[in-house]
Amino acid sequence: MSENFSYLHTMLRVGNLDTSVKFYTGLLGMRELRRTEVPAGKYTLAFLGYGDEATHTVLELTYNWGVSSYEAGTAFGHLAIGVPDIHVTCEKLRAAGAKITREPGPVKFGTTIIAFVEDPDGYKIELIECKPQ
Repeated sequence: MSENFSYLHTMLRVGNLDTSVKFYTGLLGMRELRRTEVPAGKYTLAFLGYGDEATHTVLELTYNWGVSSYEAGTAFGHLAIGVPDIHVTCEKLRAAGAKITREPGPVKFGTTIIAFVEDPDGYKIELIECKPQ
């Protein structure tokens, strides 16, 4: 049954669409793939990613007009992004004003090197070092 399924996107509600798009494109290297304004529903969608939606899972940022913040809740964990050099990435993010919430180091009880950064809405993003082969 699952051979016909594909993972399309993850949606996050954001309080300031331009600030969030700037974070993901400017600091994490995604590009804005498309944006849709829905005046009747009073919301705007921006789809971001590292490649075309036909072949890559993307991030959907939803801005509900007039809503500047959300309660994150306790069910959502984090997004994960692979990076070639986690120390360089964290230094660049920090220099740009991003909040590193966990410095680079091995995952507890393992050897994978990870770090965490927070986006403008407080969502956690796990950075996982994936050295080029």
